[in-house]
Amino acid sequence: MTTYPVPPLVQPGPPLPGDRSRRYARQAVLPELGDLGQRRLAAARVLVVGAGGLGSPVLLYLAAAGVGTLGVVDDDVVDRSNLQRQVIHREDGVGRAKTESAAEALGRLDSGVEVVQHRERLTADNALRLVGGYDLVVDASDGTPTRYLVDDACGLAGVPYVWGSVLGFAGQVGTGWVGDGPCYRDLFPVPPTDAPTCAEVGVLGAVCASVGAVMATEALKLLVGVGEPLVGRVLVLDALAASWRTLRVGRDPRRTPPQDLSAHAAHQPPEVEHVDAAGLRALVEGGARVLDVREPDEHATGVVPGSVLLPLGEVLAGERPQVPDGAPLVVVCAAGGRSAQAAAALTAAGVPDVVDLRGGLARWDGPLVSP
Repeated sequence: MTTYPVPPLVQPGPPLPGDRSRRYARQAVLPELGDLGQRRLAAARVLVVGAGGLGSPVLLYLAAAGVGTLGVVDDDVVDRSNLQRQVIHREDGVGRAKTESAAEALGRLDSGVEVVQHRERLTADNALRLVGGYDLVVDASDGTPTRYLVDDACGLAGVPYVWGSVLGFAGQVGTGWVGDGPCYRDLFPVPPTDAPTCAEVGVLGAVCASVGAVMATEALKLLVGVGEPLVGRVLVLDALAASWRTLRVGRDPRRTPPQDLSAHAAHQPPEVEHVDAAGLRALVEGGARVLDVREPDEHATGVVPGSVLLPLGEVLAGERPQVPDGAPLVVVCAAGGRSAQAAAALTAAGVPDVVDLRGGLARWDGPLVSP
């Protein structure tokens, strides 16, 4: 079996002040970590892709462990259906950007951790810029295209990464290693075309916690340079059977590393037209339909006249609104994040003339009526 050494990814920073040292005393006493390892964590920069079900425990445990800088990549907003598993967010954060909600929670946990918000979707255009600014990437995304994009971008940038996935009662965790080590494409060479999603199949929140905790542990091991990393191995969780098993993975000698990220451009979300409040008013007066993708309790507080309710989760699960032929469809939500996601999904599904209300109903200055 091929083994891979674990040199520390980060040089140690300066000695920690007394209050910081006391904060981490229960882990710094570990002989594998020690004061030197704690200083490495304080100097580390980790990029977490996704602030959802997996990103929540990863971010919380990395911050609690004293990782000095955490970057958070996510272009979504908090939806009520997220709260069952995305434990970094709270009810009063529904409608807020996930990066903002996560940064606030991490600041409450440890004000000494620097949180860098990247409120954008990881794409072929920005992946190398984002990945290249960090020592380690943790892929906590929930989309197959993103997982392959992270794999290729980290390989090009020479940055190791930890990845995880969950679905139903199952989960997987692995580590991609640049150079001679295997990566995600060695395990799954060809992206699936019909991979199910959590919106379709469901997921138990506690499974996200189990897998996310292992991801955070692997990240800390790599930063400090201790133990045997999950390089060449994948942990597979079956929560119903209460079992973990290990798969061995070797590098495929036939795999050709990518030279750039151009192949990922075709998988980027389609361009969607945006309008402001004045544009929405003009479209409504011209006969456009309004699709409200908020949750029912939000919808009950007031709606744009004539709007139809279809929550974001149902849109992403494949539900489609009934729209008369030739009538534009304007998608709205509270702050603009959910509507942009729904508009992209509808456009990709072939629904014509989809328009997104930029900034959401927070920018709407027209009348709201009872649904």
